[in-house]
Amino acid sequence: MTDRRSPLDAAHRALGAKLVPFGGWEMPLAYPGGTLAEHRACRERAVVFDVSHLGTVRVSGPQAFDLLQATFTNDLRRIGPGRAQYTHLLDEGDAGVLDDLIVWWVDGAPGNPACRFDVMPNASNTSRVLAALDAPGVAAVDVTATRAVVAVQGPAARSLLDVVVPAAAAVPRFGVASFHWEGRACTAAGTGYTGEDGVEVAVPAEAAAEFWAALLAAGIPPAGLGARDTLRLEAGLPLHGHELGPGITPLQAGLGWVVCWDKPTFRGREPLLAEREQGVRRLLRGLVTEGRQPPRDGYPVLAEGPAEQPLGVVTSGNFSPVLGAGIAFAFLPPDLAEGTRVVIDARGRPMAAHVVRLPFLGDRKERAGADG
Repeated sequence: MTDRRSPLDAAHRALGAKLVPFGGWEMPLAYPGGTLAEHRACRERAVVFDVSHLGTVRVSGPQAFDLLQATFTNDLRRIGPGRAQYTHLLDEGDAGVLDDLIVWWVDGAPGNPACRFDVMPNASNTSRVLAALDAPGVAAVDVTATRAVVAVQGPAARSLLDVVVPAAAAVPRFGVASFHWEGRACTAAGTGYTGEDGVEVAVPAEAAAEFWAALLAAGIPPAGLGARDTLRLEAGLPLHGHELGPGITPLQAGLGWVVCWDKPTFRGREPLLAEREQGVRRLLRGLVTEGRQPPRDGYPVLAEGPAEQPLGVVTSGNFSPVLGAGIAFAFLPPDLAEGTRVVIDARGRPMAAHVVRLPFLGDRKERAGADG
């Protein structure tokens, strides 16, 4: 099966991007300047990512609110029209996270025929989310192919974006707004996946190249999936297929705040409730190495000492440009104290590390987002 291509594919190729398969799409990994430069540009100023591989399932109609409430873990009553919310879709059998996603509540109160949500699944999970939202009286439509989505991220993101489209730059954190750019209907949300401030903008596919060019002309350089991964890792944000996925519950991932226990129903509620009562057997933790060597997915994590008792396995790891050390996620025993020294087995070479509180860069970074 041929990987899908973004509406910005030609623009990426013209910029000399290295393209790789990701979630059924062919997307830019990095541009000629490299991942490290892109990472630093995002932390210090701003960059723009093409995240068109994220899905968009448009859910509308008077029953849309009730359907989303009964399907996902979070509580839409906490927000309202013009707001976005991070949430989970769980497996009904074991409460594993089938997808973590962002819901954009674009317009309309519950029960209103004009009520509209844009549900943003991970790249490879759009069909799974679409199937979960298949219900009588509700229109749930995959509109991914009709738009491009770009994420402008960094401390200067809003000031630079304001030059191109002030309406998008003004959208507050986790806010949602519809507006027109060059006569085309667009939607923006104050969301992202880097730990920095920023905005994600959905534009019609036919206007994507023009919009992208305007952002670059405003002085916002492009960044690829490589930098997006190191940025989200530093910010302590999970990636579906690594820290979230089948068999991994929100409680194991340390994301219990995404679950509204007051709701009478959501998919996977009963097995998740049972796990809460029994206590989790493992918990997602952060590890920082004592050197610059990056830990990698699949490396065993062992207790320090002659016995080297197995504790868990690295789920994501890389070099942190900000910390100047290797950092990693791993599922470890829940009673393992912060500061505990461990050994990461890097293919037979021991790597010293210690357990830290997430996120790696501290509380100033956003705590949740959806994968790209």
